[in-house]
Amino acid sequence: MLKNNQLYYFILTIIVMILGVISRKIDDIPIFIGDCLYACMIYFGMRILFVTSNTKKAAILALLFCFTIEFQQLYKADWILAIRNTTLGHYVLGQGFLWSDLGYYTLGIVMAFLIDASWIKRN
Repeated sequence: MLKNNQLYYFILTIIVMILGVISRKIDDIPIFIGDCLYACMIYFGMRILFVTSNTKKAAILALLFCFTIEFQQLYKADWILAIRNTTLGHYVLGQGFLWSDLGYYTLGIVMAFLIDASWIKRN
């Protein structure tokens, strides 16, 4: 059962990751959608790591992770700017701090939490 749940969350994480990359490649999709999907991906990733914990713990950890990533964007050392200028670094660490991103991350985690809670109820 534990491995099945981890596989379920892994598949969700990959699907959301792909959707997030696609959302950045299509000009007509608002940028905030990618931020919401990023947060969903982080939530499902936390569920892989903490599959036996409750969903609230995963949501709080995901929110802390996303907020930490956003606030670290205020740090402008040359070495981290060089990482952010790579494709992977840009996707993982972002480019610039925006207060609005904190709201979008919260929205994404709430959406993932609700999806997860509804799946748990059905099973």
